[in-house]
Amino acid sequence: MLLLLTLLFALFQGATSAHPIFDENGALDPRAQGVWYSREKGWILEIDERGVTRWQDTQAGCYASPAPDESTPMMGQVEYRLFRPSRNGQSIRLNYLPGDASAHFERLDALPQACGSEDLSSETAVFDVFTSVMASHYSFFQARGVNWDALVARARPQVHDGMGQAALWDVLAGLLEPLGDSHTKMVGLVNGEPRRAQAGLGTTLPMIREGMGEGAWLNGLVDQLFNDVLDPGAELLADRVIVGEITPDNSAPIGYIQIFTMGGFTHEHTPGTIEWSQAELAALSDMLDDALTRFADDQAIILDLSNNRGGYDAVTRAIAARFTDETFLGYRVSVPGAPEADQDYVITPYDGVRYTGPVYVMTSDVTVSGGEITTLMLRQRPNVILVGGTTRGAFSTPLAKPLPNGWYLELSNEVFEDSEGHVFEGRGIPPVLAFDIYPEDAPVAGHKAAIERVVAMIEAG
Repeated sequence: MLLLLTLLFALFQGATSAHPIFDENGALDPRAQGVWYSREKGWILEIDERGVTRWQDTQAGCYASPAPDESTPMMGQVEYRLFRPSRNGQSIRLNYLPGDASAHFERLDALPQACGSEDLSSETAVFDVFTSVMASHYSFFQARGVNWDALVARARPQVHDGMGQAALWDVLAGLLEPLGDSHTKMVGLVNGEPRRAQAGLGTTLPMIREGMGEGAWLNGLVDQLFNDVLDPGAELLADRVIVGEITPDNSAPIGYIQIFTMGGFTHEHTPGTIEWSQAELAALSDMLDDALTRFADDQAIILDLSNNRGGYDAVTRAIAARFTDETFLGYRVSVPGAPEADQDYVITPYDGVRYTGPVYVMTSDVTVSGGEITTLMLRQRPNVILVGGTTRGAFSTPLAKPLPNGWYLELSNEVFEDSEGHVFEGRGIPPVLAFDIYPEDAPVAGHKAAIERVVAMIEAG
């Protein structure tokens, strides 16, 4: 493995800059032209003057990705825009956006003859594709205590051609349920109606959705912050970030930042484009510049990620860079069986306004994905203390695998670990001091009580 990584490094040395596959006039860079295969993703890409054609290579057959429709998730709508060629031209690394994780692809002489050679849209074929994709790419059966082969063996007799979309959906959704992984889900149209199969949402969100409703809950939390918790002058920024201060009696102020999503700060560009990425990071930078300048002399900052639903990974790294004065390994991403996918993310202190005093990060079982990645990084810093509840335990950027009938399967294939090799997939990141932030009997008032508890900790030193 070490030898392979060394060889890969040598191949890509001197080619670290990512280049557009197509320039602003739509012209193809000839170095990107060809047929490329990714073992990590199970994808074959044909790149030519017409664009990028994506094929799904599975143990059950090879087929072109169906055209997106109104049910297609974002991960199925974006395409690679950037590439880095190897010196010998036999492999490339592809990126969606600058700074994103890159995927390794090897050159093929031609598209395999099996691709497109058979109709895989029948119920039995879709079942075989679905189960083989999960077997080949899902990384956490053992961590989540699931015997996939046994589940498939029990489900197979239920499947036959002509059973209909609704019945097939129920079988496939039933296979996902035992995983309890909110990053592994299926979306699609069943008889023209949108459907979604997703488990593993923790206890808080299902409790809220079955009770007062998520809209009323979030509105109640925001109103409570502005009316009963934060000093006058608090702000809601981009409908995603709340910034304010809490001034205890006879004590210095405490800064407060709540971030609901890692992105969604702008609406000027199409999501997934390079322009969107640049605008998102610029908006975040402006917000953090203002907040951390305001909090420069505060005794501590509460970074509230207890309702963070994730988002754009580059945002998580930009946040971590604001709370450190040392360069450190934020996290490492790997894909089992694909050493070429290994990637380290090193966090360099932001060259501007930072805060390196005490930071209290609030989390809960709502905290997921990008919220957890931020927590994973910050927990390694000596000035950071985690409080609240254990995070959900779903880190991997979902691997989007459209099925031959147009449904989309997204699954967890990436392993995130911290600098010491700790992996929290399936179990979540525990706090240093545990307490319930959203108790069932007071899901709004409990948030205020949790903040008050953190403020008391800060005052006590």
